[in-house]
Amino acid sequence: MPATVVDRLHEQFTDLVALLDRAGEPSLRAFADDTFRKSLLLCAASHFENEITNVLTSFVEEASNSNALVTSFMRNKAIGRQYFALFNWEETNANQFFSYFGPKFREYMKARAKAEPQLDESIRAFLEIGRERNRLVHQNYGMFTLEKTADELYQRYQQARGFVEAFPLALRALVENKMPQAREAGSPTPTRAEVGER
Repeated sequence: MPATVVDRLHEQFTDLVALLDRAGEPSLRAFADDTFRKSLLLCAASHFENEITNVLTSFVEEASNSNALVTSFMRNKAIGRQYFALFNWEETNANQFFSYFGPKFREYMKARAKAEPQLDESIRAFLEIGRERNRLVHQNYGMFTLEKTADELYQRYQQARGFVEAFPLALRALVENKMPQAREAGSPTPTRAEVGER
């Protein structure tokens, strides 16, 4: 997987903390750690918002046969500034989001999450990042205390990427009406070829 802005931020922070440790600056290190964890969370949530929004825009463009009116409406009204309303961040599943694509897609994704523990965990991590982001920005940013360490946040981000990468493949299968049956637990995730990605 190519490095993202979140990966680069985590790497730079790790270097900074090591520098402050070598310099014997525990107070500055504690301040940097608190500030960085908040930045990392916001960066990860923002990155995912951008990724999902782009996937949805591409989906609408393809499904509407590149109809500029439909795509523009969806980008400006239905998707733009509506991202955080698409998910029920308090849940541990994305069924509300999946249901917007119809009952067939919702049931398909529910079955996949049940059969594929890794996908299920990536959905949980994705929702956790969004939920914590909401708490951070709505509950006094300066005084808010994140319970997870920087490494724990970064690990959840890496887990969440699995959902963000699997979702467009599932949408493509929906567009091409090629949604395979959900696999049994422990079976490999469908490949790009299996879901018909061009």
